[in-house]
Amino acid sequence: MADILSDEEIEAQLPAEWAQDGDEIVRTYEFDDYLRGVNFAQMVGEIAESQFHHPEIVIRYSEVEIRLTSHEEGGITDDDIEMAELIESERNA
Repeated sequence: MADILSDEEIEAQLPAEWAQDGDEIVRTYEFDDYLRGVNFAQMVGEIAESQFHHPEIVIRYSEVEIRLTSHEEGGITDDDIEMAELIESERNA
């Protein structure tokens, strides 16, 4: 079991552009068109499956919102921060 991070730990570890929203961390990515967003969401899904850590993904016309939390722990853990970092590294690759 992973420990829930304090607000201070979350703030110190969050990748740029991510924000805390209650017991979740969230980021919205913007795209030029719908299919680019869908392709990005698929890539996030593949990362999530390999990490066995599944975010909430909301696809809109020109943006994709990603929300991460550790439901079984009841809050934000290192697993969520790591998943956000993996998404960022793939997005910027």
